[in-house]
Amino acid sequence: MKLVSFQSSDGTKLGALIDDRILDLQTTYRAAIVDPALPKLLAGMDAFLESGQRAFDAATHSIRVAEASPEKAVWVKAPLLPPVPNPNKILLLAGNYAAHIEEGGGKALSKVETTPRVFMKPPSTTLIATEQPIVIPANGAFIDWEAELGIVIGKRGRFISAHDAHDYVAGYTIVNDVSERRLKVKDSRVPRDGDGWFDWLNGKWFDTFAPIGPCLVTKDDIPNPDDLHLTLRLNGEVKQDANTGQMIFNTAELVEFISTLVTLEPGDIISTGTPSGVGHPDEKLADGDVVEIEIEKIGVLRNPVVQMTNA
Repeated sequence: MKLVSFQSSDGTKLGALIDDRILDLQTTYRAAIVDPALPKLLAGMDAFLESGQRAFDAATHSIRVAEASPEKAVWVKAPLLPPVPNPNKILLLAGNYAAHIEEGGGKALSKVETTPRVFMKPPSTTLIATEQPIVIPANGAFIDWEAELGIVIGKRGRFISAHDAHDYVAGYTIVNDVSERRLKVKDSRVPRDGDGWFDWLNGKWFDTFAPIGPCLVTKDDIPNPDDLHLTLRLNGEVKQDANTGQMIFNTAELVEFISTLVTLEPGDIISTGTPSGVGHPDEKLADGDVVEIEIEKIGVLRNPVVQMTNA
């Protein structure tokens, strides 16, 4: 099931993406209502994720209604929002593909020699949807792309084992971990230990630097997230081409590790790291570019790039 969020006159609503059309799940369910309480579970992505299997069953029923009784189906035309419009946390991985580490001049260690490196982006200002613009800010120097598979958490948990991790996942999406790789700082700054690390981290935080979408594909449709083809195209030219099976830490191991650091909540997004094809000195995003990330079984996340005209 491909789930999307869209804006209506009633607020943010939940839809199913079927053949490039958006089915209004809640309104369609009401057209063939069985349980008066269930439409509330389809009011939006937050309600859906919080309600677990009951919401999944209600959404499935709406799709079946649309298939069996087309006159009851409510289709809408609306721009897509991020599939999870208001996640509590966006957690991202640094250096989870050996080839990416090595293209940056580093040495990739095995998973028995190291642990995942996790950082966050502020959801309220970095998150944008497919077709919304990535904005190069006035202080942007070298803006780069990073194609990544995103895990969407479906159940609250802490200290989750890798064996049980799948039970805590709602589904998967696409994330572009847009990055400023040459953050401008004051020339007068006195060097301190850790400045390089914080410059790298702060360069991840700019507004619009977390495109996510176009949809959330429920986990029943992606039984093996660790074997998905992933590509990134810049203006139609392939820049990244890999498989999620090349990750150092797989999806279950990432859920396990991150849940030792912080409680995972429904709607949290874990972006699993990027493969090689980034950080090249002669390639950066510019005004007028178009970035497309395609992941097998999910779709295409597409974002134009614009230059901020004023600070």
